[in-house]
Amino acid sequence: MPTWPLPRDVLEDSDPRTGLRAGQVTERRQRFGDNDVTETKQRRWWTAAASSARDPMLWFLLVVSLLFFALGDQAEAIVLLLAIIPLLGMDAWLHRRTQASTEGLASRLATEARVLRDGGWHVLPSRELLPGDVVEVAAGDWVPADGLVLSGSDPQFDESSLTGESLPVRKRVFNAAGALPDSVDASHWAHAGTRLLTGSARLWIAHTGALTRYGEIVRLSRAGGQARTPLQQSVTRLVRVLLIAALLLCLVLAAVRLAQGHGLVDALISALTLAVAALPEEFPVVFTLFLGVGVYRLAQRQALVRRAVAVENIGRVSAICSDKTGTLTEGELRLVETVPADGVDAPALLAIAARASAAANHDPMDRAIREAAPPAAEHRERLATFPFTEERRRETALLRDGAGVVAVVKGAPETVLAMCTPGADGHDAWRAKLHALAGRGYKVIACAQRVLPGDHDAAREPDAGYTMAGLLAFGDPLREGVRESVQACLAAGIRVIMVTGDHPLTAGAIAGEIGIGGGQPVVLSLEGRQDTQVDADELAGADVIARAAPGQKLQLVQALQARGHTVAVTGDGVNDVPALQAADIGIAMGERGTRSAREAAAIVLLDDNFRTLVNAIAEGRQLFANLQRGFAYLILVHVPLVLSAALVPLLGFPLLYLPIHIVWLELLIHPTAMLAFQLRSNARLEGRPPPAGPVRFFSPRAWWALGFAGTVATCAVLAGYRIGGQVAAAGDAAAGRSLALAVLILCSVAFLAVLTGLRGRLPLGIAAASLASVALIQVPALSELLEVQPLGATGLAAAVALAVVAGLSALPLRRTLH
Repeated sequence: MPTWPLPRDVLEDSDPRTGLRAGQVTERRQRFGDNDVTETKQRRWWTAAASSARDPMLWFLLVVSLLFFALGDQAEAIVLLLAIIPLLGMDAWLHRRTQASTEGLASRLATEARVLRDGGWHVLPSRELLPGDVVEVAAGDWVPADGLVLSGSDPQFDESSLTGESLPVRKRVFNAAGALPDSVDASHWAHAGTRLLTGSARLWIAHTGALTRYGEIVRLSRAGGQARTPLQQSVTRLVRVLLIAALLLCLVLAAVRLAQGHGLVDALISALTLAVAALPEEFPVVFTLFLGVGVYRLAQRQALVRRAVAVENIGRVSAICSDKTGTLTEGELRLVETVPADGVDAPALLAIAARASAAANHDPMDRAIREAAPPAAEHRERLATFPFTEERRRETALLRDGAGVVAVVKGAPETVLAMCTPGADGHDAWRAKLHALAGRGYKVIACAQRVLPGDHDAAREPDAGYTMAGLLAFGDPLREGVRESVQACLAAGIRVIMVTGDHPLTAGAIAGEIGIGGGQPVVLSLEGRQDTQVDADELAGADVIARAAPGQKLQLVQALQARGHTVAVTGDGVNDVPALQAADIGIAMGERGTRSAREAAAIVLLDDNFRTLVNAIAEGRQLFANLQRGFAYLILVHVPLVLSAALVPLLGFPLLYLPIHIVWLELLIHPTAMLAFQLRSNARLEGRPPPAGPVRFFSPRAWWALGFAGTVATCAVLAGYRIGGQVAAAGDAAAGRSLALAVLILCSVAFLAVLTGLRGRLPLGIAAASLASVALIQVPALSELLEVQPLGATGLAAAVALAVVAGLSALPLRRTLH
């Protein structure tokens, strides 16, 4: 289980029995500030107004309504002014949605806390908590800050919001008496943003505000959404090109309308209407929203995004250079197998190993031995200890055994075997067992003992005459689900390369067990080559790189990138920083990673788990696919809108769309593009390779499919305009406009259905709202206000048929998208 660092300087100056004193509260308030995890700021009305003022649709409505007032058409002017209200409401609602991640985090924090100060209990706002405070949490309450569990009746916490663990987590009481350690096991910690499910608990607060784990989520989420990315810059360039083309088209239309004798006001309204229809303002807005959603969803997957570029690139990863210890494995050494000698059973072997281990030693292997050994294994008088060193490669203890002395030794198998008297088969049988265990990726030690006379000099270590007791094999178990995650990567066309400092045999055995390299990985050992330049082809062709130095990990990243891979690298130490910075996606470990590694990385994994990385890649792929579909929808709808709005008046006919119609259409298009394509990942990588080459929204095939479907939709709208005029009366602009609008709205629904399959409540709801807006045409009072005419059965049938044809033309596009 992971441990968390403890701020001893803060806690040692506070008393968990009486709480903070008044003087300490004042000093710590100046030092630590408020316990404000989300740092929420009051959003002023003028901030919201300034944000809405950037919407060109609002200025269009104001300018055109003033023109209608000047012309004496007050009814049209008032309708346009009233249309500003839903637009402002939609802007406010969409802005609120983009802030949902931070405010959603804030909703999981306690607002009040029962605090012990100066020996008495007080109920205070949770923002006033300080490190060193003692608080009581009751069942059902949210934890207000990070702290140690001092007491409680079997407390169980819901940590799903922080760790993704769906089951309740039991916590143990921390003994605050005596000297405080540098770090404390996670089982003693309760964190802000988690909730006590059962029992009650008293907590000793250690971290508040941004220093809590929850505060770090908020900070990293906010930081990740700020940077401009290469894809965002390409969107800006696309918008600039479309804007210039729209302005030129508007000038041409205005000139043509003037030449046709329609007057200056008509020409101006025609140009403004076309400009608003053609302006691509939705593209950057949609992109920014999707980027924010990506940061939030990856945080829900336990992957904190520190730089927004990671949201773009994570779904494009084609090679992962992963650490072994703690990422693919648990990072905790455990005893997995005992091989006792003849006449020695497993408990006796473990007892010998425990007696040879120093009692105060915190070595992970010694800890595993003591946990597995019988309770009475060390109950003998220790006369002397000869500690393990790299030169000696063994640890020996002399113990009093009745009237005699027993020497017990454990250490490197070859060293211990050399100290033992050979048996009937010599040492060959033990060497065979040793190689079999090492080949399975285990770290192996040997144990032996020797009986000495009672007057043996305790200052002298015996180095021969031992009897072999057996072998102990230790392993770092694979993390749960890592084998399936690696196989999912391989099936999805993603290479997985293990980079480790372990022995090549150990690394190769573990890689083979989880299926790297198809179960028969190519292992490259760099032992003795740490200071040399390794051939790039040799590096790129390996599945496992053992005994790798930091510079060689960087060389590996560069070699893979030179071969067209988008590379993700995991790391936890300062020595990993060069590779983390050079990688397309640098991924630091949140539990055991150093601050340098986290600062260099684009993503921080909260649980250090390879499976979390794979889930993040799956989410990244889904986010990119969602963004593609959102942009495809915008193009498919705007092409017929802009072309029909320009072609009809250019051919000398009355305006196809009046300003109120553009408002009507934008009220449908804007929320559809923003909300209908937020499909969630099923957390599984699909069995297809990641996109290759430079980052781009659409492949050449997709652009052709977009052009074809857009052209068909344009023809459908123009056909609707023509059919509508013919059904009612020759030259009836209102009838033609009504059917053309109905066709365009139904085309929008058809494209939405093709691109999303209408999966989810939002696509279904938006499709239903769009269909309901077509029904408005059939209401006489509303149709008059909207300057359209109700459609007969023939007109409705024609609109549906034309929209179905346009929707069918978009089916090839769906197969070209990721």
